[in-house]
Amino acid sequence: MDARAIMERLVAFPTVSSESNLELVDWVEDYLNGHGVKATRVYNEDRSKANLYANVGPEVEGGVILSGHTDVVPVAGQAWDTDPFTVTEKAGKLYGRGTCDMKGFDALALSAVPKALERGVKRPLQIALSYDEEVGCVGAPFMIADMRKHLPPATAAIIGEPSMMQCVTGHKPTFPK
Repeated sequence: MDARAIMERLVAFPTVSSESNLELVDWVEDYLNGHGVKATRVYNEDRSKANLYANVGPEVEGGVILSGHTDVVPVAGQAWDTDPFTVTEKAGKLYGRGTCDMKGFDALALSAVPKALERGVKRPLQIALSYDEEVGCVGAPFMIADMRKHLPPATAAIIGEPSMMQCVTGHKPTFPK
């Protein structure tokens, strides 16, 4: 699957923060398994939502984390003229809930998995997808803690979160070291 097809599939999951993201996580885990990549889930307390992370390539230090989130803001009360959970192209732009924040980036990260494997990366590509970012980055700290226990440390992280659609090279740290 190319990035567009992956994004179309991800957008189709109505993962608003008030709902479970487990159907999307199931799909991503199956996608990764199809490429021989084992994924790890980190659930919330009632197991209705999960973070998911994976290591692609060798288990050595110095990789790059591609990090995104799986939830989207609600569509209730918004004037959509198309189905928000279907990607629609208009005048060269793609519309659908999450195309910019964040399922578009998640799709790019996932589409890099087979390419990294084909090219035999020397340093790992680590995929990290969290839940409930839209309501305060609720899931990310649990995932980060688990990744630190189970994966070799990465050298860099690319967070696909749009910041006024500008590239940002750093933010004030908000998680304990």
